[in-house]
Amino acid sequence: MQRRSLLAAMTAVGLGAGPARALDDRLMRAFPKSGVRIPAVGMGTWLTFDVDVRDAAAMAQRRLVLERFFGAGGALIDASPMYGQAEAVLGELLPGPTAGAGEPRVFCATKVWTPLTAYGPGQMRRSLALWKLPRADLMQVHNLLNWRDHLRTLRAWKEQGRVRLIGVTTSHGNKHDEMAAVLRAEGAQLDALQITCNPTDRRAEPLMRQAADLGLGVIVNRPFDGGTLLRRLAGTPLAASARDLGCRSWADAVLRWQLADPSVTGVIPATTDPGHMAENMAALRGPLPDRRQRDQLGAAIAVAAA
Repeated sequence: MQRRSLLAAMTAVGLGAGPARALDDRLMRAFPKSGVRIPAVGMGTWLTFDVDVRDAAAMAQRRLVLERFFGAGGALIDASPMYGQAEAVLGELLPGPTAGAGEPRVFCATKVWTPLTAYGPGQMRRSLALWKLPRADLMQVHNLLNWRDHLRTLRAWKEQGRVRLIGVTTSHGNKHDEMAAVLRAEGAQLDALQITCNPTDRRAEPLMRQAADLGLGVIVNRPFDGGTLLRRLAGTPLAASARDLGCRSWADAVLRWQLADPSVTGVIPATTDPGHMAENMAALRGPLPDRRQRDQLGAAIAVAAA
């Protein structure tokens, strides 16, 4: 696979050898316990990157998506063994780690997903081999599956320097009670929580605030409800509260609404469309709403999506 264009996009935003193009400091977010900082708009790969690496057209499309992502300043990419071929596709398309720079070109967030404790280490090693990286930046227990045992393994891997940060995830608004139990039992030793939230489903917000109070970074998955929210908004004129912020699309508006939540470290929308990726990344280049504006924007999105 040709990687020259991706390398150029990464270098343009400081992920290679060249000078970084500065982002607004409010949009560079930290995982509080470690101080590790990332641009607040990342990308997910569920469904969207599950393609055959031998399919030249599909791979070319994903390469364009990645070029838009890195060219606009992105770094965090989230995947999982559950996501079919996504990790293999990323490994084919992404350059390897930056030699001697101390930071990877991509912030690799992946997961362990098996009910069998003994299979966890092998699965994680396979993930790193597919990504073609020596370590993960963030390793997460996917959908809390066997979280007690896997977290013991993750803590050991972190101590050994095989992962930088560890966390837990859930999605689709599921397992909130169990996530609360995890935070009570393990919150002091976690770096990150990943959970579903969007303007029409805010049930996760208490858990997000709890995680932030414990010093965890919070990553929001499915900010567009798997695309359902944007389909419901399609054809509706952009709300005045979004236009006042300079938003040019509903996607931009939804992400700015999310990023204005002080508990949020990053959001990971997924897409196969380079144009949609550009709309998503626009949220890194505009003002965020204040509390009053956020309330107005959230209400406008909810009404338009009803």
